[in-house]
Amino acid sequence: MRTKKFAYHVLALFVIAATLLSACGGGEADASGQLNVIALPHDWCNYGGVIDAFKAKYPDITVNELNPDAGSADEIEAIKANKDNKGPQAPDVIDVGFAFGSSSKEEGLIQPYKVSTWDSIPDDAKDADGYWYGDYYGVLSFLVNTDVQPDVPQDWADLLDPKYNGQIALSGDPRASNQAIQSVYAAALANGGSLDDAQAGLDFFADLNAAGNLIPLIANNGLVATGEIPVRITWDYNALAAVDSFEGNPNATVVIPASGRFAGVYVQAISAYAPNLDNAKLWMEFLYSDEGQLLWMEGYCHPIREADMRARGVIPQELLDKLPDVSGAVFPTLDQLNAAKELITTNWDSAVGADVKDAP
Repeated sequence: MRTKKFAYHVLALFVIAATLLSACGGGEADASGQLNVIALPHDWCNYGGVIDAFKAKYPDITVNELNPDAGSADEIEAIKANKDNKGPQAPDVIDVGFAFGSSSKEEGLIQPYKVSTWDSIPDDAKDADGYWYGDYYGVLSFLVNTDVQPDVPQDWADLLDPKYNGQIALSGDPRASNQAIQSVYAAALANGGSLDDAQAGLDFFADLNAAGNLIPLIANNGLVATGEIPVRITWDYNALAAVDSFEGNPNATVVIPASGRFAGVYVQAISAYAPNLDNAKLWMEFLYSDEGQLLWMEGYCHPIREADMRARGVIPQELLDKLPDVSGAVFPTLDQLNAAKELITTNWDSAVGADVKDAP
């Protein structure tokens, strides 16, 4: 289930003319009917604002919101269960974790469609044939309680400094947690490893543990707030939300490390059995327009076209001020992610030896 996300008010961000969708046959004013979305809680990446803006643009389309708290696997099962259902319970579109894009394509559950802004989506974050494409991502970051630790680390190597003794924790157990596994993977990129070899990440955390800097607890924002874990390694959107929630008590900051910038991606796709195909395509065009991407950014998520939009100068200054620059973030392939996961989960105990657990 999608949890610990956050809602924000929508800015009136209509900075570009709306993209016309030729597949619908008529202009936007003619759009009508239904659109069935699933697993889109309003406090996740500002989806509440996204849905409201879509409804305002296309008032004759009824948006049916299915099971907002569903997970990626639930979305896939909903497609399977409704193959022959043309009613409101059959998802037209899905928003799932990166690994589910490729597997859904292999199972014949999604269909190709290339949005008009296709060329500005990074090649390593989309299926070449248009079956799925990244929508937004987070980058691993350091959330630092500056009341406890005013000397803020700027890169992975800084974490080895003795000043951080007993102060650093992962946001999960690297033997099981995706976020923790990918934290180790990111550290590998910053310490001589590569997307094809995550061993350097295990070596880095072995050094961090031997130095006494790694706390064998699963970090959360509450432990950061109390100062028990002054430095939490977590997705930047979680970290930025934490700073907001602290409201200055404690003072905290978020750092995107200078190297090893690692992106965790979600992807969009259209169901192979979409009962409202034209509106599904219209939804995709809206999400991947500058307007849609900016609305996601309101929820602290990095829209997949962020680099292109930064280069063209179309992001309002207030949003630029809210989000750190994550240029240079890398997007591993599914094969690379699976290989890194196998290496890290299998070898964590022998290489690092830290038994990471929930706080008592």
